[in-house]
Amino acid sequence: MKKFLLATTLLAGAMTSAQAADLATRKSPPPAALPVMAQYNWTGFYAGIQGGGGFGGNSRHTNGAVRSGQIELSGGLVGVTLGYNHQFGNFVAGIEGDYAWSSLNGSSGTNCAAPGCKTDIRSFGTLRGRLGYSFDRIMPYVTGGLAIADIKHSAGAFSGSDFRAGWAIGGGVEAALTRNISVKGEYLYYDFARQTYNSAGNLGANANGHILRAGVNYKF
Repeated sequence: MKKFLLATTLLAGAMTSAQAADLATRKSPPPAALPVMAQYNWTGFYAGIQGGGGFGGNSRHTNGAVRSGQIELSGGLVGVTLGYNHQFGNFVAGIEGDYAWSSLNGSSGTNCAAPGCKTDIRSFGTLRGRLGYSFDRIMPYVTGGLAIADIKHSAGAFSGSDFRAGWAIGGGVEAALTRNISVKGEYLYYDFARQTYNSAGNLGANANGHILRAGVNYKF
C-alpha cells in the first residue's frame, strides 16, 4: 500500500511538472526575428514633373565685335522629366531628359546696341548624363550635357527667335520616399552661344545663367 501511494505521488508530480513546463512554453514563445529591410535599388525607368526658377543670368548684346550691354534674366520654369538609371554597387549611372515652359526674361533701355534690348527664354530643355552615389535611399549626383531653348532676342527694330543649342552642368540630391516615388533638388548652369538676328549678322546676343529646381519622379 505504501509503495502504491509513493508511486501515485511521484506520477502526479511528474504530470504536474510537465503541464507547468508546457504552459510556460505556450505563454513565452521565442521572439520573432525582425524583417531585414532590403537596400533600395535605383535601376529602372522613371518619369516626373519639375519646376523652379532662374536667376543671375545675363544676355550680352553686341554690335559687331563690341560688347554693348548686359541684361539680367529671371523667371520661372515648369515641365516634365523622363529618364533611366542603372545601379552597379553603390554607383548609379543614368540619362535624363526634360523640357519646361519658361518665363526667363530680362530687358534694358540703356547701354544697348539699340534702344530697348530684351531677351526672352520661352522654353528650356536638357538631355544630360547623371552619375550618382547611393546611400541606400539618398543619392547625390552630378550631371551635364546638351541644353536647348526657344530664345527671342530684340534690340530696337531688330528681333529674332529660334531654338538654340548650348550646354548645361550641375548637380543635385534625390531621395526615394517609397519603392516608386522619389523627390529631388537640382542646380544647373546653362550657356547658349551668340545668336545673330539681323541680315548683316552684326547684331546678336548670347544667354547664360543659373537654374534651381525641384522635382517628383515615379519609377516604373
